Amino acid sequence: MGEEIEHLIRLLSKVPGLGPRSARRAALHLVCRKDALLVPLVKSLHEVLEKVSVCPQCGNIDSVSPCGICSNRGRDAAVLCVVESVGDLWALERAGAVSGRYHVLGGTLSAFHGVGPEELGISRLHRRAAVDEVREVILAMNATMEGQATAHYITEVLGDCGVSVSRLAHGVPVGGELDYLDEGTLSAAVRSRRPFSEDVT
Repeated sequence: MGEEIEHLIRLLSKVPGLGPRSARRAALHLVCRKDALLVPLVKSLHEVLEKVSVCPQCGNIDSVSPCGICSNRGRDAAVLCVVESVGDLWALERAGAVSGRYHVLGGTLSAFHGVGPEELGISRLHRRAAVDEVREVILAMNATMEGQATAHYITEVLGDCGVSVSRLAHGVPVGGELDYLDEGTLSAAVRSRRPFSEDVT
């Protein structure tokens, strides 16, 4: 096995869901099917590198800026849905569960990993929620300890914005991540959302 293939395997093994063994199989498959897979993949990766960027408004990734969701005038500007990651945003979009706009945090609060409000840009979220047209903020956080702690913190921060703050309800299991839930479960969770204050003790 050449050095180039070994380097390809190391890079592939860093992709979520691909361990060393799966990366070796993927690398072998790509190399053995250069014209059918490897060449188009290289072209696609180059296009993504050149054209795709992070939306300066919501944090989504798209080939246009602002992204297609932020620039869509048909979206409900009164609703702002807060998610941890772009993967969560995509999951909700696949479910067709949110008619409003989004705000991607890029993670959760974690003292252990040195992730505070500044790293998540929560002050930017506060500015977006404080505008007159926003009436509801949906906290579509993963049902993990970190996700719920972040949701509680955001609820406190948004206390002076004059918006109602709700969270996802039925169908999201404790410890579950949005990107792994089916579209029906996500739609039911958004429809059954309730005020976040009901959970604050």
